[in-house]
Amino acid sequence: MGVPTGSYGTVRAQGHLRQVCVATNMLPLNRPELYVARAEDKFDAEGRLTDPKTRSRMGKLLQALVEWTLLLRGQ
Repeated sequence: MGVPTGSYGTVRAQGHLRQVCVATNMLPLNRPELYVARAEDKFDAEGRLTDPKTRSRMGKLLQALVEWTLLLRGQ
């Protein structure tokens, strides 16, 4: 997950991190991807995520992470 203030601030970094994961034979969670462009419009002054669409997508990412973790643990 990346949260830049611009439109594409973490896209390249995340792509490069994926390359590193492949080269080191890691098992990253591949989907869903989450890029939160223009973060300043989606968080309030206290740092709370206020954008409903992004909250939904983040929830899906977190659920996928739980499922991936359980799968890797053999549960």
